[in-house]
Amino acid sequence: MSAGSAGPSGSSRAPYEGERSVGQLFAAATADLSALVHDEIALAKAEIRQDVKRGVAGSTSAIIAGVFLVASLPMASFAIAYLLNLRAGIPLDGSFAIVMGLFWLLAAVLGLLAWRSFKKIEPPRRTIEGAQATAEVLKNARPRPATPEELAQLER
Repeated sequence: MSAGSAGPSGSSRAPYEGERSVGQLFAAATADLSALVHDEIALAKAEIRQDVKRGVAGSTSAIIAGVFLVASLPMASFAIAYLLNLRAGIPLDGSFAIVMGLFWLLAAVLGLLAWRSFKKIEPPRRTIEGAQATAEVLKNARPRPATPEELAQLER
């Protein structure tokens, strides 16, 4: 449909200089909506990226805690238990119990650090609010027929 042909309202006048046609307005609205969606996606990516960094920090602490428990537990516990038995005169069973308690304490501290990092992860609130606001605007934006006053103003 060209600018000079009759439009859906039956008007056959061409737009005045500086006015935009309905097609141009629709294209501009589509481009603006597309830009808005792209901006919302970029905001979501930025917020999620921050939470992923926090998750990596917490995961690192948890992995380190696991590595300490698995790799060093047998060797360190035997060494410390025998050291307590020989140097402090603590019975061997008591020495092993003390060593086990120390390793559990270390694991608890590292687990607490991991838990604190995970607790800081939050949902992307700004993205959710922006998407809800956009949905609300689009929900309330309904096409309506032009009033006689608006038609008269357009024809001037």
